[in-house]
Amino acid sequence: MNESELPEDFDPQSSASSCGATDCGKVREQNQDQFLIAQLNKSMQVTATSMPLENRLYGSVQGEVLLVADGMGGHAAGEKASHLAIEHFVRRLLSSVHWHFHDDTDRESEFMEDLQKMVRDAHARIVAEGQLHEDQRGMGTTLTTAYIIWPRMYVTHAGDSRCYLIRGKEAKQMTTDHTLARQMVEAGGLKPEEEAGSKWSNVLWNVLGGRTDGGDIEAEVVRVDLEPGDRIVLCSDGLHRYIDAERLAAIIDEFDQPDAACQRLIEMANEAGGEDNITVIVSQPMPSETISTTWVEDHDTEMRTSAELKDTEVLDALDGDDFGDDGDYDPLHDTLPE
Repeated sequence: MNESELPEDFDPQSSASSCGATDCGKVREQNQDQFLIAQLNKSMQVTATSMPLENRLYGSVQGEVLLVADGMGGHAAGEKASHLAIEHFVRRLLSSVHWHFHDDTDRESEFMEDLQKMVRDAHARIVAEGQLHEDQRGMGTTLTTAYIIWPRMYVTHAGDSRCYLIRGKEAKQMTTDHTLARQMVEAGGLKPEEEAGSKWSNVLWNVLGGRTDGGDIEAEVVRVDLEPGDRIVLCSDGLHRYIDAERLAAIIDEFDQPDAACQRLIEMANEAGGEDNITVIVSQPMPSETISTTWVEDHDTEMRTSAELKDTEVLDALDGDDFGDDGDYDPLHDTLPE
């Protein structure tokens, strides 16, 4: 986000544990990807007191949430779909009581069901919004989220954006690509080595929105037990179509700081063609109560830490509905085979 610049002496490499970056790429005129990095903590709104207290009091950080959404649809509809998906998911997460009970493993299954419902509700919201506006009908988006409550991570997913766990020098994909090509591989109709180059690798069968028949969506939820030194990568297909798991692990291992890794990965995707929007989040979860976060927008040098963002700023920014009207309507542009 570029609402304000950090002081000139701010050094993001010295404090960042999470970093996100997005780039339009070399071909597309619009960037329809969205990402969000946010810390969750308990807070209390003070409405009246005789003491000299701030209006809102904050507890320690309870967790961190990472989200990537890759929108699709012409006339800026994809941008709006990805925006709505992240906004709705975050608001529902904040309203869920279960994330407060991060040490209550007995309620874990209920929380995971809640995560699935948040995705389904975001899907319904996007479909309903598309029905209200003809130029947005059929708009859709992927959504991949990682909710980290040390030492656990809950990954929620629909579409073909990805979440990777980097442990040691190996990258393991924690999500399944919801593409026809992946279905064909699983059914034995396509060899695994042919998947990336298949015309069906860009055809999605499961996205938020993207349909007008009111059908439901499948939301994956996976629990991951983290270890010290693990790193997490979320990215859109504009990155992983060019950088495989082996190369990704090598880049993450090469750079100690998440922001440097993010920028190098985007550079590599653009050097390889940059045919799509490119978005990546790199996070190194820490077994501590204090997590520092860095934002990078449009692959630039303007950054802000989450400590500088008041709790209302992020949601106020998400509330914006300023989408351009240029471009021809082309629903699910990214899902159509060439």
